[in-house]
Amino acid sequence: MQSISRKKIFFPLNPAFRNYLKLYEREVKLPLSYEELKYYDYGIPVYDKQGKDTLWESVMYPQSMVGPIQAGLKRIYSILKAGGDQAAEEHLHIERIDYCTFGNSHPFRIKIVNNYNEVYDYFYIKIADASRIYGLELEHILSPYWMNFLVDGNTLVEEHIAGVPGDQFAKDYLDRPEFNPKRIAKEFVKFNERCFVRLLGDMRSYNFIFDITPDFDDVQFRIRAIDFDQQFYEGKKTLYMPQFFKENRVFVELAMKHLNAEVVKQYQQEERSLIARRIKVQRHRIKDLRDVIMTDRVSFPGKIKQLGEELAQHYNDAVFARCSTMGEIIERSLKRLLVGSLR
Repeated sequence: MQSISRKKIFFPLNPAFRNYLKLYEREVKLPLSYEELKYYDYGIPVYDKQGKDTLWESVMYPQSMVGPIQAGLKRIYSILKAGGDQAAEEHLHIERIDYCTFGNSHPFRIKIVNNYNEVYDYFYIKIADASRIYGLELEHILSPYWMNFLVDGNTLVEEHIAGVPGDQFAKDYLDRPEFNPKRIAKEFVKFNERCFVRLLGDMRSYNFIFDITPDFDDVQFRIRAIDFDQQFYEGKKTLYMPQFFKENRVFVELAMKHLNAEVVKQYQQEERSLIARRIKVQRHRIKDLRDVIMTDRVSFPGKIKQLGEELAQHYNDAVFARCSTMGEIIERSLKRLLVGSLR
């Protein structure tokens, strides 16, 4: 059984990281902060369609705060989605503000609705933890997906990532006859490899989603991470490999049933090759991020030492054991991948 730190420490953004975020237009001035949203009067539990407590509560604010908060949230949404164009703000309204009482990050989830067509969207406001933001940036650079987020001081705003949560997919979707289990197994193998290479931890089934896309004569699946606060934080190697979490056992069994060792190795190599290509395309940005990460403190010496030693044994590469920061470890991991792509 995997053992995740019960209380993930939040790390502040150092000045070099803030300069990086400004350079790539991630840090902007926002009209509302995470701290301001905490001044609500009370909350009402939010239940799902089956009447189960979701561990979110819908929060209510004093009447004097409602107007400024809703205006600030609409403005944040227009900055996030439309580059700050305010034209559509008058046609939007904030339907609900939810607060999550579960886990480390205690985010606010904002439901915003277009008055013209009743189409709604979500976005999240969280504490700006350096680990999470490194995770978002690495996902943006190394994965197939564009990550849309903004930072202002100690406030982080994240776009909603739509899809079916992994635990719900396993329960309600996995056995659908129109779904090809080999495609699901393939995507889990590739997702597992992607997480391990870029050291994104704690990918239990409720921390990733399935993006389901009908194709010509089949259905395609993509797995996307939705929680990034365990980016190169823990010391145990297997915490960065989704295959070792009991919550993901059903996907591991699917891969074991439908994929042989040669095919698994092929999919792993395909994913590594794609990541290597993305690094080459984004080489200037990844270098700028590397320069910041190399000296940043985003974990503890004991965890860094443990992870370095375990990866040194895993890859038979003594360089990992000499790493003194998580930045040095991720650099070595990506360097190995690049060298491998040149063979």
